[in-house]
Amino acid sequence: MKEARGGSMASVHEYKRLENKFIQKVKDGACVAGKLFISFFKAIGRFLTKRYTVVFVPHSEKRVYNLHLTILSITCFILVVSGMIGAVYWFSSSYSSPIGSSANYDSRLRDTQASLDQMRDETSLLIREARNFQNALSSVFRALGINTNNNLSQNTTGDLSSLIGINDTPQGLIREVDEIRQLSAYFSQSVEPIMEIGSLLDSQSALLTEIPSIWPVRGGIGNISMFFGQNIHPIHGQWHIHRGIDISTFRSGDPIVAAADGQVVTVEYVYDYGNYVLIRHKHGYYTRYAHMLRSNVQVGQRVQQGAVIGYIGSTGISTGPHLHYEVHIGSDVVDPYRYITIRSSLSRQGR
Repeated sequence: MKEARGGSMASVHEYKRLENKFIQKVKDGACVAGKLFISFFKAIGRFLTKRYTVVFVPHSEKRVYNLHLTILSITCFILVVSGMIGAVYWFSSSYSSPIGSSANYDSRLRDTQASLDQMRDETSLLIREARNFQNALSSVFRALGINTNNNLSQNTTGDLSSLIGINDTPQGLIREVDEIRQLSAYFSQSVEPIMEIGSLLDSQSALLTEIPSIWPVRGGIGNISMFFGQNIHPIHGQWHIHRGIDISTFRSGDPIVAAADGQVVTVEYVYDYGNYVLIRHKHGYYTRYAHMLRSNVQVGQRVQQGAVIGYIGSTGISTGPHLHYEVHIGSDVVDPYRYITIRSSLSRQGR
C-alpha cells in the first residue's frame, strides 16, 4: 500500500516538473519573439528615419540649398501625390459619364424627332387618302340611296412635317392623333353601309344572271349587222319587222353562249331559222339563238349564263354566217340590245 502511494506521488512530481519546463520554454520563446518583433520595428523605424540630403547648387554664387529628406517623408509624399492623382481621375470619370449620357440622350432625342416627323408626314398622307376615299364612298352611297352621316374633320393642313405650331385638342392630344381617331371612327361607321352595298350588289349580280344581260357570242366578238325593228329584208328586198338582232363575226364556228341562266326548251331545225335553240329563263324571259352551225345542248338541260350552247353558222334563210338573237317576255318580242347594254349602263351609273 505504501509502495503504491509512493509511486503515485513520484508521478505527480514528474508531471509538475514537465509542466514547469514547458511553461518556461513558452516564456523563453515569447521573449525571443518579442525581441525579434521589437528589433524588426526598430529596423523599419531606422530605415524610415534614415536621412538623405538633396543639394541644390545654382549656376551662380548664390546660396546652396540643402533639402533633408527621410524615407518616411518621401513615402508620405508619394502617397499624397498618388491620392491626388487618383482623386482627379475619379472626378474626371464621374464628370465625363454624365456628359456621355447627355450626348447619348441628345442622339436618341434627334432620332425620335426624325421618326416623329416621318410619322406625321405619313399621317398627313393617310388622312388625305382617307378623304378621297370618303368622297368616292359618299358618291356610291348617294347613287344607291344609302344614307350615312359619316364625315371626317376638314381642318387638317397639308403640311405636317414640322413640330412647330401644333394645335392641341381639348383632350390634350396633338391634332394628328385626334384626326386618326376620327378616321378610325369613320371607317368603323362605314362598315354597315358597305355591307349594305355588298348585299345590294350580290342581289343585283344574281338578278343579272337571271335575265339576258350579256353578249351572246363568247368573248364579246362580232358586231350587229341588223338591228331590231323595221328593216329591209336582205333576201326579199322588202320592208319587214326584224324580231331580233343579227350578230356577225364573218365566219362559222364561233361559240354562242347562253345570255342568262335557264333551261333549254327547244332544240330543232326549221326552214327559216335553220338550227336554233330556245331557252326559258326566270321572270318570264325566253331567248332564241338561230342559224346555228350546230347546237351543243339538249332539251331539258339547265345552262348557266355564259355556257356554250352552239356555234355560229348559216343554216336556214341566211346570207352568211351570223347569229340571229331574240329576247321574249312572255309572248312579246323585245329589243335584245336593251338587255345587252344593262351591265355597261350600271357600270356608268356606279362611276
